[in-house]
Amino acid sequence: MTTIDVDGERASDGLLSLVIAVVEVLVEALEREAVRRMESGTLTDEEIERVGAQLAALEEELEELKASQGLEEPVDDLRADLDGLVGQFLDRVEETPTGWEVRDDA
Repeated sequence: MTTIDVDGERASDGLLSLVIAVVEVLVEALEREAVRRMESGTLTDEEIERVGAQLAALEEELEELKASQGLEEPVDDLRADLDGLVGQFLDRVEETPTGWEVRDDA
């Protein structure tokens, strides 16, 4: 099983890396939703411009924050770990007919 290490040189580095990684995932989800809505024609040209500018600004702020805190590599590593966990979860869901496996680990 994949584990996620959020311990940096300081606990705050690990926590900040986790927060940045989660925000990056949310921004990607927002981008996918914006593209979906754009392709379906539910956004006006003005809305498309506004959403694009806001998402670009968010990404730029995240990159600046990672650079200023020296967290580019820890965030990238954490994102890879998160992707691995999601992949493992999806594999299990595909293997289990009901989608959920009841385990008595406690």
